Amino acid sequence: MGRLAGRALPSRIGGAKSRLVSKRREVSGDDVHRRSTNWYNTAEWKRLRREVLKRDAWTCQATGVALVGGKWEPNSAIVDHIIPHRGNRDLFFDVNNLRAVSKEWHDKVKQGQEKRGEV
Repeated sequence: MGRLAGRALPSRIGGAKSRLVSKRREVSGDDVHRRSTNWYNTAEWKRLRREVLKRDAWTCQATGVALVGGKWEPNSAIVDHIIPHRGNRDLFFDVNNLRAVSKEWHDKVKQGQEKRGEV
């Protein structure tokens, strides 16, 4: 078998540009929403969610369906913000702004209303 005489192969690794950015930037609406989604992981939210489901007797307040399904099933329990919080912490944790609804209703009807600006 022959050797490559005096020829070096080009590097396939090359000089990759850094993905780190050190610039400061303004906080956008997306950043506020991303930060507020972390509120779903707090003990305060988990306690409040259980309280709302118990208050609403594990029944969808929009359709009357029993909320007994598993995590991804249409009749699983979702605690819905009646007025979208849009990053407002007080509105996010306001028990009077929360209601139990089914995943199916929330994902179809409620999110459709929000996209159309009806809520």
